[in-house]
Amino acid sequence: MTTAIGRRLPAFDFASFMKTNARKVVAPIVALVIALVLWQIFAAVTNSLPGPIQVVQETWDPWIICPFFVGDQAFGLNGLQGGEVGLGWQTIASLIRVAIGYTLAAIVGISTGVIIGASPLLYQGVDPMFQVLRTVPPLAWLPIALAIFKDSGPAGIFIIFVTAIWPIIYNTAVGVQQMPQDYKNVAKVLRLSGKEYFFSILLPSIVPYMFTGLKLGIGLAWLAIVAAEMLRGDTGIGFFIWNSYNSGALSEVILALVYIGLVGFMLDKLVGFIATLVSSDK
Repeated sequence: MTTAIGRRLPAFDFASFMKTNARKVVAPIVALVIALVLWQIFAAVTNSLPGPIQVVQETWDPWIICPFFVGDQAFGLNGLQGGEVGLGWQTIASLIRVAIGYTLAAIVGISTGVIIGASPLLYQGVDPMFQVLRTVPPLAWLPIALAIFKDSGPAGIFIIFVTAIWPIIYNTAVGVQQMPQDYKNVAKVLRLSGKEYFFSILLPSIVPYMFTGLKLGIGLAWLAIVAAEMLRGDTGIGFFIWNSYNSGALSEVILALVYIGLVGFMLDKLVGFIATLVSSDK
């Protein structure tokens, strides 16, 4: 009997792959090339911003080829403390803040959403207040955060938390409210405990709504931390952008914008991938 160990993996058929996925591969490449050409023309005509060729030339060494370089006295006893460090380290510093604030927002947001979604009276009571708070721009919270925490690090985490929590709360609450009555009836008939009801009935039914809120939240969290670091901070990619702008290094600013877009795209895809895994398990 042939075993799986003795089998050879099928060869990758590049021609077949391209035939099936040509439009998905070629269309983005063509669109990117057109955008770069238009950008180069705009830069040449207006002479206000560096074009893509100039950006690559001015940031190639060390910002592009060595994203994790460390300059003199860039690290101290408390970690990253300024000095020249690569964009990789600056991005990691921002991601750490986002991870902390977003995790707290997810825990509190999902819990709060489940509670207010299960109680129509409670939902009606807090909805006007939440509607007002969720429209406050993230940076408007910065003075309050600095007054509370007296430090830009915790203040940035607080801004992430207060920015990301609203879509998580609302989408989770909607998921609870949209759960079919039949599910609740089955739970009563089977006399499920609170734990069994939550994990076997409630959670699977709200997963799509919950992850919609989580995807919206991670995008808002990434936007909020970059903006907060630009105004107040000593590390992070937002700080790098503001510092580069003050130094007149627009090419470094543009490179950082590319980093921000790529990281935000990957964060969105990561949350979507986790949602697919959780949904398939259910």
